[in-house]
Amino acid sequence: MEIGALILLIVAIGVGIYILFFFIPVALWFSALLSGVRISLIQLVFMRWRRVPPNVIVRAMIEAHKAGLHLGRNDLEAHFLAGGHVEQVTHALVSASKANIDLTFKMATAIDLAGRDVYEAVQMSVIPKVINTPPVTAVSKDGIQLIAKARVTLRANIRQLVGGAGEETVLARVGEGIVSSIGSSESHKTVLENPDFISRVVLEKGLDAGTAFEILSIDIADIDIGKNIGAVLQTDQAEADLKIAQAKAEERRAMAVATEQENKALAQEMRARVIEAEAEVPKAMADAFRSGHLGVMDYYRMKNIEADTSMRENIAKPSPKDKKK
Repeated sequence: MEIGALILLIVAIGVGIYILFFFIPVALWFSALLSGVRISLIQLVFMRWRRVPPNVIVRAMIEAHKAGLHLGRNDLEAHFLAGGHVEQVTHALVSASKANIDLTFKMATAIDLAGRDVYEAVQMSVIPKVINTPPVTAVSKDGIQLIAKARVTLRANIRQLVGGAGEETVLARVGEGIVSSIGSSESHKTVLENPDFISRVVLEKGLDAGTAFEILSIDIADIDIGKNIGAVLQTDQAEADLKIAQAKAEERRAMAVATEQENKALAQEMRARVIEAEAEVPKAMADAFRSGHLGVMDYYRMKNIEADTSMRENIAKPSPKDKKK
């Protein structure tokens, strides 16, 4: 029993020491003291109660102190409680200090809370980043399609990181500038001979305004020749004109057919009226005979006139041989 009680006592003492050193990080306090960072042990205990990891705050203070910077404990705790990344901010401040970049703690925390990687931004200010644009298709004035690819060298603009547009906006503006510069060229040969013309025109537009970056250079990596858009458009226009002409011709043919049908119907109607009138002639002659207004001699004279007229008409008609000639 005495041995079991002794083991339980030793275990209880060990657990108590662990809990004691967990809530009272003596080793962390001693490390800060040796590094020249003054922080009270009671503040480290209070950090535990405030659910702030003391090791993160102390390491950040030690790193800043070694780099010649002064970061207050309250400021670091406040940034951590706001959801910020204390270590990233500290690394960024140290890197900015070594690179002679004007970056304050307030600005660094604002960039971090805005969702941007402030340490990466500082690195981009020191070492510019090169991004490749997707293939940009444009057409010059002579109708030739060109497909261009560009490399854009960017440097982070620390003061524009909060509220500034990102890489997607820069790529979109560069693509728009390439399309505009190629579209304003008189010939695709001019673009192929002087690709730096595109870079010069695009850079003059100030495409980095309002973005989180500064465009250092735009270099055309490759230009390929695509389709002859002008010829394609002319072919399409010619086909469209042909279809319009065919439609108009069909419309005129339909109108002519309708007019012909109408004329035939009118001729048939007139023929019917003539036949109807001719049918009335014998009746009129019979009435004239009965009433005594027409005699036999008058009738024969009329027949002679009709025969003479028919003969003259037959003489006036051309012969079949004349028609063949």
